[in-house]
Amino acid sequence: MRARDLGVPFEGTCGKYNAITDVKGVEVGFSTIILGESTEDTTDDSAFARTGVTAILPCGKKRSAVFAGRYDLNGNGEMTGTHWIDDSGFLHGPLMITNTHSVGIVREAASKWMVKNRYFYPSYKEGKEVPGLGFFYPTVGETFDGVLNNINGFQVKEEHALEALENASAGPVAEGNVGGGTGMRCHGFKGGTGTASRVLSEEDGGFTVGVLVQANHGTREELKIAGIPFGKEIVGHEQELRHLGPKEGDGSIIVVVATDAPILPWQLSKLCKRVPLGIGSLGGGYQNGSGDIFLAFSTANQNAFTYTRTKVDLLSDECMDPLYKATAQAVEEAIVNAMVAAEDMYGRNRNFVPALPHDQVKEILKKYDSYLKQVYR
Repeated sequence: MRARDLGVPFEGTCGKYNAITDVKGVEVGFSTIILGESTEDTTDDSAFARTGVTAILPCGKKRSAVFAGRYDLNGNGEMTGTHWIDDSGFLHGPLMITNTHSVGIVREAASKWMVKNRYFYPSYKEGKEVPGLGFFYPTVGETFDGVLNNINGFQVKEEHALEALENASAGPVAEGNVGGGTGMRCHGFKGGTGTASRVLSEEDGGFTVGVLVQANHGTREELKIAGIPFGKEIVGHEQELRHLGPKEGDGSIIVVVATDAPILPWQLSKLCKRVPLGIGSLGGGYQNGSGDIFLAFSTANQNAFTYTRTKVDLLSDECMDPLYKATAQAVEEAIVNAMVAAEDMYGRNRNFVPALPHDQVKEILKKYDSYLKQVYR
């Protein structure tokens, strides 16, 4: 079940899968970790988990270096490897997402995977591959799932990160309670993994923009979908946080944007600055206790990385407006898709987070039918 299946209207034209994998070459994989029964006293670290790992491969499992850029709306979070992305403009290899306390193990596993898959580049002096001289700055982002997951149990292991990488594939992408999104909350409801895409008109270049989010942010009071105050309209379906009740809205959101448009690092950073427009359209982006961290990459110019000289394609900044709008639109829909796909979850210490109630969503859309017809005609 996705947002459009419930009748939620969105602007823009989506791709075949309405997913980040509509950008050719991009693959996504997951490892979902569900351990133990939820009880009043979840104290056995070895027996309980509601967490996981998500892997995004810009060019599949082959060695790759793609142009990348990033932007932080609010820096209360982590994404490794970004200093070199800022300076070099390149993302080498996969991008991983997990929970806050598992960044280290996932980064180490990604490094091992890159060694196994020979992510070495020719040495500068000899022009040939030199095993053992490769070094990596794997990119790993996180959001906090400690309300539902026993985050201090450190249940994400190397094999889970490797599973997500090896299982990565093109095509449809699972959403909701999967991968790194397994234990996440969004706007007072169950959140998690969501994705969407937009395809530009031929007049605007025909490029594709795909987005994947790990949504763990926002308050129920501020939730709006298609301009409708769903957070106030929905009756019941309240969180039951018996233990560890954080400040409302604290959490985080990681957003990964992919495109096949030939744009360079500074333009990709500018693309990331349009991500908050999608988050804000739903009522998110206001909390100091939220790490709102975004990264964008382009699958064009795949031969750009070199030790000497190269030529690259460049789309003029004057042609970027449709890409900016497509990014904001895809982010908005990806977040709603995460919430629609997610299911009720009992987590640590019987903390309970309800899923967005599909039946009420349909009824509220009917209630606002005349408004929607005016806005989305």
